[in-house]
Amino acid sequence: MGNTVGSLTQLQQSVIIGSLLGDGYLRIVRGRKNAFLEVNHSFRAREYVDWKYQILQSVSGSAPRMRQGNGKRLAYRFTTRQFSELTKLHKDFYRNGVKTIPENLKLDPIILSVWYMDDGSKCRDRDVYLNTQQFSSINQQKCISMLMEMGIESSMNRDKIYTRLRIKKSSLERFWSIITPYIIPSMQYKLGYNPVETCPEMILKDRVVSLEQGNS
Repeated sequence: MGNTVGSLTQLQQSVIIGSLLGDGYLRIVRGRKNAFLEVNHSFRAREYVDWKYQILQSVSGSAPRMRQGNGKRLAYRFTTRQFSELTKLHKDFYRNGVKTIPENLKLDPIILSVWYMDDGSKCRDRDVYLNTQQFSSINQQKCISMLMEMGIESSMNRDKIYTRLRIKKSSLERFWSIITPYIIPSMQYKLGYNPVETCPEMILKDRVVSLEQGNS
C-alpha cells in the first residue's frame, strides 16, 4: 500500500472514500474547476468529525464548526480545500448529480470501517447492516461484490420501501475482525460491547499510524 496518492496520503484517500460510501459529499461550486469534500454529521458525533478532520487537516480549511441543521438538528461540519484528486473522485462517484458506486472500486480496512461508522448499524437481534438506501439496487449489487472480494458475504434486505445491505451471519466474525481495530472510541457503541475492554484507543492510534506509513 503506497504512502501517497497525489497530494493525498493513502490514509486520507481511504477516509474520503469511506465517507463517500456513507454520509460524505463531494461538491463543485459553479464557476470553479475542482471539487471539495463536505463532512457533515450530527453534533453528537463531533468526536468522529474531529477524528476525520485530524486526518484530513492538511487538505482542509478551518476546523469543524457547529451549525443549525434541518429543524432543531445541530450539525457539526467542515470542508476540505478544492483540488484535482477530489475532482477525479467526483467524476467517479457521481452521475448526473447522483452519488453512485464507481466501477472496480476496491475496499480496504479503513474504507470499510469509515463506511460502517458513517452508515452502519447493529440491531438487537444481532443483524448488522450497511444503510445503503441512498444507492440504487444496481449500485448495491456492486457493494455486495466489493464486500465479497474481502471475504464478506452480504445480501440486500428490505427496509420499508428501500433496501439496504445485511452482513450474513456466516461472515460476521470476519467483518468484525476487519473493522474493530479501526473503530474510534466514540463510535464503538455500534459494535455492541464495551469499547474500553476490547479496543483501547492506543491500539487504534498504532493501527492508523502503521497504515499511514504504508503498511497493509
